[in-house]
Order: sequence, then C-alpha cells, then structure tokens
Amino acid sequence: MEYIYMTEEGYNKLLEEVKKLETEDRPEVIRAIAEARDKGDLSENAEYSAAKEAQGLLEARIAGIRSQLANVRIIDTSNLSTETVQMLNKVTIKNLATGKSMTYTIVSDTESDLKAGKIAISTPIAKGLVGKKVGDVAEIEVPNGKVTFEIEEISF
Repeated sequence: MEYIYMTEEGYNKLLEEVKKLETEDRPEVIRAIAEARDKGDLSENAEYSAAKEAQGLLEARIAGIRSQLANVRIIDTSNLSTETVQMLNKVTIKNLATGKSMTYTIVSDTESDLKAGKIAISTPIAKGLVGKKVGDVAEIEVPNGKVTFEIEEISF
C-alpha cells in the first residue's frame, strides 16, 4: 500500500469534492438517465447512452477519490523544520542564469497547483531542492536542460 501524504487543507478539499459529486452530481446524472429512459427505445436513445456514460465516469471519479482518501496520511507540520527543504516548505529560489526569484510550496502530487505556487514533490525541481539548505546551489535537470538555482529562503 502506498500512502498519499498531504496537508489537512488538501484532505478537506478532497472530502468536499467527493461530497459534491455524491450529493449534487450523482442525483443530477440519475435524473438525466430517468428522463432519457422515459423517451422510449433505449437501444437507439443517444441521450440515454450519454447519461449512462456520464454516470460511469462520475462513479469512477468518486471511487478514485475514495481510494485516495483511504490512503491519505496528513502531515503534521509541527514536526517539520525549515533547516532543509522538505515537504510543505515554502522555498524561494533564484535562477542563477536569469536572476529571477520564484517561491514555491512543495506539496503532494494530488495538491499541486502551479498557478497557486504549489509544486509536487515528484517534480524534478522539488526533487532537486529537497534536503538543500539556504545558500545551497541546486543544479536541476528539467525538460529544457539544466537549470541552476540558489536557495534563498525556506519557510512555512
């Protein structure tokens, strides 16, 4: 069994999503199936086929989230430090080639959101930063080649 490590915020977000899928989306799909069934011959009813397909996708999504939730381990941030880069740290790095600084929070794969500045622990950048201290330089292989970053700050 492989655990999924995430924040309490990420866990709660998954709980909210599965609740919405089960209490709002599922009844809507059931209603669409009933409506399509009332239109007659099911063998030639495209609406019925589409509604049944939507139901299958919805149930697969619910099952997938439930499976994730069963394997979640919430990370206790009180045991984490900012001495070295690790999961849940907010890390400010400077690209030594461009001089541009960026700040990312390292999160689980399920919580990653680049627009929000959250990168997954499994990404090349996060892997290259983990274990480094402020002032360390990390040379990281990314799809476009190697990039060299200096760790400027580690926080929560």
